[in-house]
Amino acid sequence: MTPPERRSSPVTQETTTRPVDDARSRRHDTRNLFALSAGHALEWFDWAMFGLLSVYIGNAFFPGDSPASATLNSLAVFAVGFIFRPIGGVVFGLVADRVGRKIVMIGSVGVTAAASLVIGVLPTHETLGVWAGIIVLLMRIVQGISTGIEAPLSQAYGLELVPERPGYVAGFMAFFNNLGNLLAPLTAFGASALLGATAMGEYGWRIPFILGGVLGVLVLWLRRSLPETLPVGVVGKNGEVATRTETIEVWRGVRHYWLSVIAVVFVIGAIMAYNYTWLSGLPSLATGAFGEDPTAVFAVSTTMSIVLTLGALVLSRILDKWALSRWFLVGRILAIPTIFLVLLYNDGGIGPLAGVMLGGSLVLLLNLTIYNAVANSLFPQHIRGTAMGLGYGVGVALFGGTASYLFVWLQSIGAGWMFPIYIATLCAISVVLYVLAKKRNGVFVGS
Repeated sequence: MTPPERRSSPVTQETTTRPVDDARSRRHDTRNLFALSAGHALEWFDWAMFGLLSVYIGNAFFPGDSPASATLNSLAVFAVGFIFRPIGGVVFGLVADRVGRKIVMIGSVGVTAAASLVIGVLPTHETLGVWAGIIVLLMRIVQGISTGIEAPLSQAYGLELVPERPGYVAGFMAFFNNLGNLLAPLTAFGASALLGATAMGEYGWRIPFILGGVLGVLVLWLRRSLPETLPVGVVGKNGEVATRTETIEVWRGVRHYWLSVIAVVFVIGAIMAYNYTWLSGLPSLATGAFGEDPTAVFAVSTTMSIVLTLGALVLSRILDKWALSRWFLVGRILAIPTIFLVLLYNDGGIGPLAGVMLGGSLVLLLNLTIYNAVANSLFPQHIRGTAMGLGYGVGVALFGGTASYLFVWLQSIGAGWMFPIYIATLCAISVVLYVLAKKRNGVFVGS
């Protein structure tokens, strides 16, 4: 079997047999996307909650010499989950390319919900000693492996369900992605406001994790009816019918699109580093280093999440009016100067924190809405699960998972000015690599 040949055209659209685009088929598309996206929202709810509540988790399971050191210990475990994302992405991406999307999507959300429930009910370090921290670490590893395939494959799945409207799919799924991130601080804010700071530190932080585990049952029920998008069989060169794409063919395809894989590492990594700075880095700095009132910090995070959630729904209506590649270049170039807003939050205060987080939210909105669809567009369907799992996992592990820790650590040693330079450089590299990969290999979804 020979490697796939390079195409002569820089832009190639995948063709899929679809029903007539009427109101009925659109409702059918929306139902399928909802079942898929509900699990996506739950994944991000569980994932964001750990970073958002890192101060309490650190005190409960990883006590240190000071609140700041306990927070850093917790953020280190938060980063470990990212390290295992490439493993989940590659292993289960290959399963998705050979066996099918549906079974992988059901398994990933089930595992993540179960791990969240374990963290929510686990006794603290005071009761279990070092074993408490080890169990939390293992649960984060499990969630890292699961999320390593959920994040990239769910977008690929959505684009294959509704291939003619990539902008709509990107916006629709980003709405639920952001909804998960919104429900995380909203739940934390509600618990903190109702219980108070003392009770929140003692047991209130457990409520969001238990809720995430319980909601997993509902999501599993919704995903059971999703259709399979991977073709059941392909005709081999000698006329025989293969049941699924062979493993060796998948890896040859990934090797052929090596530049696209590297581009995805930075396309994903740069915006994830930016995202987690806003999502968990700034809130952790505010509560851990500057001693801000946690209820006020959660309120700011919740407000930002509302902007991102509703904004994604608006973008779903207009993104298809312009090529995804053009949206990407505009959004990513704007992110380069915007990241320097973090330098304005260096002396504490809820006002400056709100100004920085909300000021950067619009640029973050555009980038978060389209980044996954843009990355998926660089690969053909038969290798998309494996290639995206690899590129996405490596990008998030190298740059996204370490961003919160690096941001807080640089601030603690008085070198906070280095962080925005680092993120801006990642964004610039992602633009260059995307343009090169698009020119060499073309795109398969949205031009």
